[in-house]
Amino acid sequence: MFVLRRQAYSGLKRAVGLRFLTTKVSDTDKALKDLRSNITLLCGGFGLSGVPDTLINALEKKPEIKNITAVSNNAGIDGSGLSKLLVSGQISKMIASYIGGNKTFERMYLTGEIDLELSPQGTIAERCRAAGAGVPAFYTPAGVGTWVEKGKLPVRYSSDGKQVLETSKPKEIREFKGRKFILEEAIDGDFAFIKAFKADKLGNCYFRGASRNFNVAMAKAAKHTIVEAENIVEPGEIKPEDVHLSAIYVKSVIQSTTPKNIEILKLRGENNTSVDPKRERIIRRAAKEFKDGDNANLGIGMPTLVPNYLPEGVHVTLQSENGILGLGPYPEKGQEDPDMINAGKETVTLMQGASLFGSEESFGMIRAGRIDLAILGAMQVSEYGDLANWGLPGMVKGMGGAMDLVANPTATRVIVLTDHTDKKGNPKIIENCTFPLTGKNCVSKIITDLCVFDVDAKNGLTLSELHNGVTLEEVQQKTGAKFKVAI
Repeated sequence: MFVLRRQAYSGLKRAVGLRFLTTKVSDTDKALKDLRSNITLLCGGFGLSGVPDTLINALEKKPEIKNITAVSNNAGIDGSGLSKLLVSGQISKMIASYIGGNKTFERMYLTGEIDLELSPQGTIAERCRAAGAGVPAFYTPAGVGTWVEKGKLPVRYSSDGKQVLETSKPKEIREFKGRKFILEEAIDGDFAFIKAFKADKLGNCYFRGASRNFNVAMAKAAKHTIVEAENIVEPGEIKPEDVHLSAIYVKSVIQSTTPKNIEILKLRGENNTSVDPKRERIIRRAAKEFKDGDNANLGIGMPTLVPNYLPEGVHVTLQSENGILGLGPYPEKGQEDPDMINAGKETVTLMQGASLFGSEESFGMIRAGRIDLAILGAMQVSEYGDLANWGLPGMVKGMGGAMDLVANPTATRVIVLTDHTDKKGNPKIIENCTFPLTGKNCVSKIITDLCVFDVDAKNGLTLSELHNGVTLEEVQQKTGAKFKVAI
């Protein structure tokens, strides 16, 4: 019996050893040979970090492959990333959360050249994670009470941009423990393009810095995943505990040959213009809202400057939805890293004790209420705390991660920083928002250049502070909603 066991073990060892002779390394043409038209293509990356440009560039050279539905957080910038496949006419539909500053993407969408299914950033990540785990659908609080739930998101415009020819579909609503959630379906991809820092010849992958973003979730959600790696190594050179993506999800690996670029270079002590006194007033007041030990997420613009004014003795941990907990300051000149960016695509550093993860985990901790404080900008805020900050007539940038950030207001304090009126003098705090909503009854405090409002979802606005030199009459004149006074 002992001999038989030894023989069985030896046979198993030889059989397992055969696996190590099978490499998944391929050249680009062979890796793409099964690509075809009419596919759903999942594409990792956030901004310019972790974008599989070598694979995208190779697909651009195959114009016969067209009518692609591309799934990505965004389409990069003009002239790079998925933007190239928009220009080549190979993408007919995008599923994304953010258009941003990509003028090509925006123009093609608003003139009916492509369809766009806008989806909250965290929802896209979770739809991919669900598909990779064999879960066909799930319920999420992100988007409840907004156009996402009601099926009013424009999918296709007329060529002159004046008419919406198709909108999204309404979502099923269900209540759990007194809260409303919407049903979202998983995204199954035919192919996935993934960018890794290191992959071994079996297909195990390691992602550097914040480049993991959507890459891992999308790799698992596709039937056929192709990885481009900056470094291809022998099996065993990536420690088992450092494997972020297992080889079981990977079909082939190619060598990445494209450079890594930085979208927004921010350096410590440089490129930081002085803050307008009116806005500095808002930022300084917002800094008082932090409690020692808070985990906080800061939106782009004014919110990113708030940590510069933290009271002495208050220490906070900053989270970025592209996969960082423990954001540090901008880097010193020469220390900038294209794989280390924040949600605004700016170069950043890490604090001691920071952790890195994928977008699916990042938004999981956000929706679960692990983030104590979220500070955002606004286009409009309603009397009962509805927030509108992602789109208005003639300009649609996308909701990005904002809908997820405000989806659990009982656990996460949502504070809005905004000018009291817009550039035309119209009130931004109004009875009911006229722009598409980011969230319903989610804002707990509004800090403007004139005053501070506390917000209650049932009782409405209460004026709690006036800034120096501001009168109650001025606030009343410039506010488009009723409010109580407690000063």
